[in-house]
Amino acid sequence: MFMQLLSFTEIVSMLVLTVVLAYIFMDYIKRPGTIYSMYRQGFSWGDFKFAALVAAPAVILHELGHKFVALAFGLPASFQIFWGGLGLAVILKLVHSPFLILAPAYVLIPSSAAPVQHAFIAAAGPLVNLALWFLAAVMLKGKRKKNSEMKIVGWHITKQLNMWLFIFNMIPIPPLDGYNVLRGIMGMF
Repeated sequence: MFMQLLSFTEIVSMLVLTVVLAYIFMDYIKRPGTIYSMYRQGFSWGDFKFAALVAAPAVILHELGHKFVALAFGLPASFQIFWGGLGLAVILKLVHSPFLILAPAYVLIPSSAAPVQHAFIAAAGPLVNLALWFLAAVMLKGKRKKNSEMKIVGWHITKQLNMWLFIFNMIPIPPLDGYNVLRGIMGMF
């Protein structure tokens, strides 16, 4: 039996999420440029695309980690945009907040899953961020002379972003993944 990995709605949601994340992060994650580009005002397609390439994979692949582990357990799972969390991040950007709170998406799984399944599913997202951190670290160790400044900066930001997503998501407080991992482990005993 063929199981559909991603629905059309999920693909559209990921595209929408990529665009909104790029908009949110384009002022925080800027592509390298000249000293004059630092003072550029207004919308920059280059910064928008750079932010999309760096921020969206960290968030979307994190959520897909949850989804694919749930599917591997034979559980239905669907990628969902959390409009309240995404909206809060957009508002914080619009008011030029010095900090950012971001909870843009989640994966909906049945509550009937066994505790061990919940633990593995919850751990999958942060472990994807850890893998992306490791990949970025390896890419930065490579031959820097062959890489452009933009690639080096992109991999450095990817490394930092995924490190913080891993650490933050493993904090054992609700509704973070760390809490769900701990709850799943405790539920086994």
